[in-house]
Formats: sequence, C-alpha cells, structure tokens
Amino acid sequence: MNQPALLSLRNLACGYQDQPVVQQLDLQLNAGDIGCLLGSSGCGKTTTLRAIAGFEPLLEGEISLHGDIISRAGFTLAPEKRRIGMVFQDYALFPHLSVADNVGFGIRNHPHLKRVTSELLELVGLGTLGTRFPHELSGGQQQRVALARALAPEPQLLLLDEPFSNLDGELRRRLSGEVRDILKVRGTSAILVTHDQEEAFAVSDQVGVFKEGRLEQWDTPYNLYHAPLTPFVASFIGQGFFVRGQVIDAASVQTELGVLGANSTFPQGTAVDVLLRPDGIVYAPDSQVKATVMSRTFQGSSTLYRLRLPSGSPLEALFPSHANHQPGEEVGVRVKEQAVVVFKANPKPR
Repeated sequence: MNQPALLSLRNLACGYQDQPVVQQLDLQLNAGDIGCLLGSSGCGKTTTLRAIAGFEPLLEGEISLHGDIISRAGFTLAPEKRRIGMVFQDYALFPHLSVADNVGFGIRNHPHLKRVTSELLELVGLGTLGTRFPHELSGGQQQRVALARALAPEPQLLLLDEPFSNLDGELRRRLSGEVRDILKVRGTSAILVTHDQEEAFAVSDQVGVFKEGRLEQWDTPYNLYHAPLTPFVASFIGQGFFVRGQVIDAASVQTELGVLGANSTFPQGTAVDVLLRPDGIVYAPDSQVKATVMSRTFQGSSTLYRLRLPSGSPLEALFPSHANHQPGEEVGVRVKEQAVVVFKANPKPR
C-alpha cells in the first residue's frame, strides 16, 4: 500500500482580508523531497508558504502533513504545533546570542544540547565558529546558522523563504548547492520560495510555477523545461519564444524555419504556436532560413543573439563565439530539436 504524501494541499484558497490571493491550488510533496514555489513578485508563492507554516488561515481547501489536517477553512493549527521549521529571508538571528546559542535556541531543554549543536555546526561547515556572534559572520555564514537552527528541532518539513536573496550571484549558486546537499544528508523534506529559476532548478526535486495566484504546473525541472503544460510555463522557463506554425500531421508542423518534428494531437491544418529556445537554434551560415540580428551579448564561449525572423517574430539563439555578426546583418539558422513543443495558436500576439 502506497504511503501518503508528506505534505498535501487540496483545493487551496488563501489570501488577506477575505480576498483570495491563491486559488484552486493542489500539490503533493513526498518525504525526503525538496519542492520549490517559483514565480514573479505578487504571484502567491509566499502566501502559500505562509499558509503551510500556519501564519495565514485558509479560505477554502485543506493542508495535511503526514496525513493529519493542519489547516482548513475555520481551523488553523498553531505554527509551533506543526513541527515545521522556517528559514526567513533576513535570517532572523538573535544578535545577542553566540552562533552555538542561536543554533540551540529551539532545543534549549534537549538532554544532549551541546552535542547536537556541535554536530549541526559541523554539518553546515561552521564547526569552529560556535563562539562568534552573528555580526562577526559573512552573509553566507549567517545563512548557514539560520539553516542549522531550523534543523535542530528535527522538523518534519522545512520552509525556506527566498533564503539566498541577500547574497551575491556566485555565493548564491554555491550555497544553494550546499543547502541541497545538507537537506539530502539529513533526509529533510523542504519547500523553497524563489523567483530565480537557476536557484529553483539547482535545489529542487519538484518545482511549482505560479501565475497570478494559480499553480500552472508542479513537476520536475526536466519536465518543466522539455514538456511544459501551458504557454505561460513554456515562455517563463528557459527563455522560450513562439513562432506560428501549421500542423501537417501528428509528427510534423510547418513553420517559417521549415518543417519541424512535433508530437501533436491537433488536427491537420491547425494553427499552432511552436516553442523554441536559444539552445535549440543552430548557427547555420549555409541555411536558406535567414534571421536579422537585433542585438547580441558576448558570453565568452558563446554569444546570445537576439534575432528577428522575416515574419517579425523574435527569437534568441546561442551561437559559437567566433560567429561575429553585427546588428542589421542576416544570419542563417536552423532548428536542431527532433520534436518541438506546440500549443494551439493564441489569437493575440504573444
């Protein structure tokens, strides 16, 4: 018999002053997995996280943890009774306590407080810094302290609210990988909130893409990129662009870039929008398909070109760095995907 999901949100609606911010939300997180709520500012991801933590009541639906309902309309189990840990955006460390005392704050009565605190500091790479105070640490070190403090009570679920937003780019990338490793070593289930796709993909097993209070897709990073369920997910994830096409048959579609392979369920002749990404466009000087260079960004081993097709459709492509073309020039391109993703054509330009 299958084990129930660790965390389950069913038909969730929540918001502020009886005004829904999040509606009709369903998702499940399995034990040991790391999930992510991804989207732009104001899309509802932080409201969802606060509802899971018990900080916001539900207007509809329910939240269960290990099969026990912890929130529903008219009932909100107190946050301190949920066995849910929280890592806040600003870390919220106690400035008057040492690093070790910060980590052990939530388990002050633990019979092996010193040993547990020491083990957690070693786990997050701060084994020699227990006597320091938060102001004596770097931003990355403070983040590790906040993580160790949240893990100390052994929560069933850990919530992380934009945990890397105060750090610079390189440190964010390195620390996000370290946090994933720490959580996996501990077997701790977690949900992260972020607006950064790279961060979401680096940390998470499952990612939920939000749009205006609704969950568009809850899936693996691979599937979000290669098998998006909606045009919004397709364009939001990985710099997606659309060109108009027409279905030839179940395996092909005609576009101004030529006949492309496609897995289509639409009838022959249906107008479709074809998803193309920069890494799917190949620099092909001998190609009869030409695009006009609008601008470019040199990236070392490659250059990101912003192009315009004869129809006016925009496109981006990653060309090798030796392909040196100026704005206004025409360049040959072709599509390398064996099977592109298609959606029924939007009557309005995207």
